[in-house]
Amino acid sequence: MAARDHAPDDLFSSLNSSPASPQINFGSNSPNLISFDDDGEEDYDNGSTSSKPLMVFDRFYDSSSEDGLYSTGSAGGDGDNSLAQAAGNRLDYMMQYLDRKLLLVEGKDNELDQALPEFIGSGGGRGVFKLPIRAAVHPARPPSLEFRPHPLRETQIGRFLRILKGTADGRQLWAGSECGVRFWDMKDMYAARMEEGNDEAEVPFYESVNTPPTLCLVVDDANKVVWSGHKDGKIRCWKMFQSTDEIKVPFRECLSWQAHRGPVLSMVFSSYGDLWSGSEGGALIVWPWEALEKAQLLTPEEKHMASLIVERSYIDLKNQVISAGISCSILAADVKYLLSDHSGAKVWSAGPLSSALWDAYTRDLLKVFNIDGLAENLTAIQDLTPEEEAKTKFSSYPKNQKLQTSINFFQRSRNAIMGAADAVLRVAAKGSFFDRRIESLIITTDGTIWTGSPNGLIIKWDPTGTRLQEFQYHPYPVRSLCTFGLRVWVGYSTGTLHVIDLDGNLLGEWVAHRNTPIIDMAVGPGYVFTLANDGVTRGWSISSPGPLDTVLRAELSRKELQYTKLESFRILGSTWNVAQGKATQDSFVSWLGSAVKDVDCVAVGLQEVDMGAGFLAMSAARETVGLEGSSAGQWWLDMIGRTLDEGSSFHRVGSRQLAGMLIGVWVRDSIASNVGDVDVAAVPCGFGNAIGNKGAVGVRVRIYGRVICFVNCHFAAHQEAVIRRNADFDHVFKTMSFSRPSNLLNTTAGIMLLLFFLFSFLAATSSSYSLWILYASLFLSPLTAGVNSMVRVANAVDELPELSEADMVVFLGDFNYRLDDISYDEARDFISQRSFDWLREKDQLHIEMKAGSVFQGMREAVITFPPTYKFERHQPGLAGYDSGEKKRIPAWCDRVLYRDSRSDSSDTCSLSCPVVSSVLQYEACMDVTDSDHKPVRCIFNVEVARVDEPKRRKIFGDIIKSNKKIKNILKEESNIPDAIMSTNNIILQDGDKSILRITNKSGENKALFKVICEGQCTVKDGKQTSNHQPRGSFGFPRWLEVKPTSGIIEPNHIVEISVHHQGYETMEEYVDGVAQNCWCEDVRDQEVMLVVEVRGTCTTEKKCHRVRVRHTQSLSDRTMPMEPKRDDLNRVYGNVLHRSDVKWLSGSRDVVDHIRDLHTP
Repeated sequence: MAARDHAPDDLFSSLNSSPASPQINFGSNSPNLISFDDDGEEDYDNGSTSSKPLMVFDRFYDSSSEDGLYSTGSAGGDGDNSLAQAAGNRLDYMMQYLDRKLLLVEGKDNELDQALPEFIGSGGGRGVFKLPIRAAVHPARPPSLEFRPHPLRETQIGRFLRILKGTADGRQLWAGSECGVRFWDMKDMYAARMEEGNDEAEVPFYESVNTPPTLCLVVDDANKVVWSGHKDGKIRCWKMFQSTDEIKVPFRECLSWQAHRGPVLSMVFSSYGDLWSGSEGGALIVWPWEALEKAQLLTPEEKHMASLIVERSYIDLKNQVISAGISCSILAADVKYLLSDHSGAKVWSAGPLSSALWDAYTRDLLKVFNIDGLAENLTAIQDLTPEEEAKTKFSSYPKNQKLQTSINFFQRSRNAIMGAADAVLRVAAKGSFFDRRIESLIITTDGTIWTGSPNGLIIKWDPTGTRLQEFQYHPYPVRSLCTFGLRVWVGYSTGTLHVIDLDGNLLGEWVAHRNTPIIDMAVGPGYVFTLANDGVTRGWSISSPGPLDTVLRAELSRKELQYTKLESFRILGSTWNVAQGKATQDSFVSWLGSAVKDVDCVAVGLQEVDMGAGFLAMSAARETVGLEGSSAGQWWLDMIGRTLDEGSSFHRVGSRQLAGMLIGVWVRDSIASNVGDVDVAAVPCGFGNAIGNKGAVGVRVRIYGRVICFVNCHFAAHQEAVIRRNADFDHVFKTMSFSRPSNLLNTTAGIMLLLFFLFSFLAATSSSYSLWILYASLFLSPLTAGVNSMVRVANAVDELPELSEADMVVFLGDFNYRLDDISYDEARDFISQRSFDWLREKDQLHIEMKAGSVFQGMREAVITFPPTYKFERHQPGLAGYDSGEKKRIPAWCDRVLYRDSRSDSSDTCSLSCPVVSSVLQYEACMDVTDSDHKPVRCIFNVEVARVDEPKRRKIFGDIIKSNKKIKNILKEESNIPDAIMSTNNIILQDGDKSILRITNKSGENKALFKVICEGQCTVKDGKQTSNHQPRGSFGFPRWLEVKPTSGIIEPNHIVEISVHHQGYETMEEYVDGVAQNCWCEDVRDQEVMLVVEVRGTCTTEKKCHRVRVRHTQSLSDRTMPMEPKRDDLNRVYGNVLHRSDVKWLSGSRDVVDHIRDLHTP
């Protein structure tokens, strides 16, 4: 416990102080802390080999490369320039540290700068009181690319990102937001700074004009466009490569039309290039590619017709199914997910509880099945819905059925409440907590389909809709799924990320986003990007967990100082039990106005703002419908704001009232841009933890990227209620949740409101406050127990309370702890003599903290002011203590305690210990006489270490590009197995089927293949008369069937791909959903360019082989003369497979003999 001395000549001496034994000392050369925690256990060891804390200069050298300050690093470096840059970055950090310290010494009152001695409770560092792990690189997860660092929620209102999609070539990453779409150019993903006009810490991006919220995205790599579905029912088309070079200029869509009456919930391209879109109520529309292509090819003079052409071309699959006399559940369910199975030429549509399988060629409904895999009879009458069943049961009860009148009023009321609680439990069990709805849907490389559910269940299906396997590794909802190679990435509502192989084995897990759902994922160049609900986007190596993570973590840790930013600010925390009264303006000035001169943040907690039976009843009723606050509470907030000069110097960021407890937080305008993510919470502790006469209210806020929680508490009263006070703290600490209301609370709101109307009636008819309390305790206990049990079940696997996850927690309030073993007169004598040392030994709170029973690990400055309770109103000085009949013993009921990031008092501010606080002032306002309590205020000096995200991202990219070990790992992972095609030319006659064989020559590694259609053209007399024109998302022409289109080739194995001519297609032109014209498409002399992409299992790089497929009617054309190649096709690409010799092979034996004779490089 080292002394903190800010004298200029000994600025860093405190950093090298060694821990001392617990004691109290007010001298400058002795420890200034009292510690009763002899646990000695630290939460996180940052690799230090010595228990001696490092001086800032030691950290400067230790954080450099292993070769010292003049080393170029493990990657070899770039000579003098990299040396100068590395040294400059470290010197910048040192100068920043020195400037901040000297500023504190020179620019502030030296009297305030002296940190006060502190009392530290025991029991910290264990269980729920264990400090959260903080480090430059988190030790429990792979290093991540902070593609989009944490944006403050207040800056994202109406702009939150919701969808993430990557292009196949890895050149762009697209996102759908609540106000449009945006994309990032991936060549800038390691960029250090944003252009002016965008978020400073984010990778540069291009943003569209404002649109209604984007609900879905689909990438069309073939035509270099992206299609977006919106809340207004429109589908919009955006070009991938925009003409503008300026980030600040929004780009516009190239095509849009009204697709649905409701929102566009899902979209997908089928294997034949048609665009399918789903909406509410089972609406499923097909937009033929011919109409989409026609609309895009219109001249500028004809562009006004584009929307109409597409809108009138729709094919309404729901109406077609209904017209066929088919009745099934999928027709009424929202089409939330669409998925295309290119290999099987099928389309999956899924609602919350059922899925449907459609033929992509004929667009017929093939199968409907529920979440258990049971197929529905498509012509049978469906069972009643739960709502209809409930209505039927309700109507079956006779209207004249009466309850027995022998049951008294109180018993009937209690039974009603217990029944309501049971109903809530049953609704929760059947509804939002334990259901198995479909929440995500993907198709993997091996052709299987995976779905995720809210109960954490992951189900694997075959392409026909047969349930194959299920597994569960996490009890929380699955929010997103993503697949790449032989792995499936699973994102949960808790922010946890799992990596699973295709057999369902768990390969890795870590918390990717703390306490924030992962709502979407996308594959980019070398990374899987995760999008969290708060807008944070991180990139994880596609090989994670793996050897790359270890090297990258070590390199980033060594360079920690280069991307560390240090900040400091001051907090004023104050508490006052106002005893249902109001204060004068002079009291406000004496209490707050004189203390905020050098303060940047003010947190005020009040107790007993409003009390009384009627008020508590109405307050509880209002809470159930999301209403809180009172006129008295608003008066206090307004008066405090006026004292702080709210609107000019400060502004209020958050407040919360629960019955008589009120908390408000104000920040100075100078730091307002670094403050956000404000959340509030309330925890009742009175009468079965249901009434807010006791409990806590809290505000959570992010300042300079670090989470700080302010909690205003009012615990159980009376001298002997120590155990109850301890229990109140335990309940508040473990259950305070700043998250938004869950479905459970919304479900019970109506029931709770009706019940509290009953309590309000009882309160109005009962003159006795204690009688109302009796009613409340009798009636509320059953319902509260039921709701609490649901919460316990829902949060059974919570590892740590939300307060445990904060970087700093400040508890303030009327804790109601008294003085033990002392009489009224003795206490008055010691107070008059200012003998506070002896009184502190009698303090119940210190006794309980020393025993580790309450406020475990918390800190409090040593008290040097008189007890703040109980006083006669408007009686100044120490003579104002209670002299009435009860003569309550004076006590320090009103306190301010805190916990920062330090596991040891000698810890200094760093990314491993990001928040270090000290108390500069701790006092009571003894001249304020408006209540029977005195206000207590505490001024903190807070030091914060945060990451300079742009610098870290640049350093991250430099390491990836230059580190030799990482380059070797990436080279090994990017290895693409050699593969051979059986032919590069295929000729088909009507109804012909040919086999294309791919051989994996690698004897060790699996190869992944994918077949796409690069386009179709017409060939006359052996010459190509047009360029190959692709269909939507590299779809196949309707006359050609290719199966399978993707898969896995085992080492030294061959895969056979069927290429089949399906005959002449009868084309139908739809106008307003009705087929108008039919004709037989002439596909003679049509040539299709197939592209076979081959890659390894852990790389986005690929090699491509092109296979020409031509339809002809003459056998003489079987030799397929090749037309002269264009100049741009004569270039040899490094990623093109070596083509095998052209030879017609009749069977597998011929293939094996042919491969044996091949000359391969």
